[in-house]
Amino acid sequence: MKRLLLCLLLLTAVHLAEAQYYKTGDTTTTTTNSKKKIDPSRLIIGGSLGLAFGDYTNINISPLIGYRISQLFAAGININAQFGSERLSNYNNVTIQRNQYTIFGGGVWGRVYPVDFLFIHVQPEYNAVSLKSTYYDPKTVVKDHYGVPSLLMGGGYSQPVGGRAAFSIMALYDVLQDSRSPYQNGLILRIGASLGI
Repeated sequence: MKRLLLCLLLLTAVHLAEAQYYKTGDTTTTTTNSKKKIDPSRLIIGGSLGLAFGDYTNINISPLIGYRISQLFAAGININAQFGSERLSNYNNVTIQRNQYTIFGGGVWGRVYPVDFLFIHVQPEYNAVSLKSTYYDPKTVVKDHYGVPSLLMGGGYSQPVGGRAAFSIMALYDVLQDSRSPYQNGLILRIGASLGI
């Protein structure tokens, strides 16, 4: 939890300033406005959608909103909603266990763009997980609810597709690897889109 709060503080410690030009007679003067304004063209709205079907089914919706602080930095908040099920079989392909889960959570994210189209992504988040496990020999149902922190880190590629819209693909890894994390020891691939207002 301390790591999550530290990341949140670092991401929110930004300073925005706007320069305003005005004309006095024949000379142009620059001054800094005392009020800070948010530039709507720097707002980012988007997210990703993930689908997987078969013995392991997962539906993932992850909307996000953020702000392009500068050419180098962007930050914002995200929501994570997932539904999944998993079927475990024995060597005769008979189902011995079925797990169903729902995940809801969110957090903050930050990106550094060393090059316009490549970015480094950091995303601390906290998820509430509801798990229902059904065992078939004998038939038993076990339910569990718990919270789990994650720290997703990785990188990605962003491609503008006209106007203020962009398509992105990224690969992330949960570096905390909590034993009950929904991101167990695997690479997370996300494809998404974003739209600047």
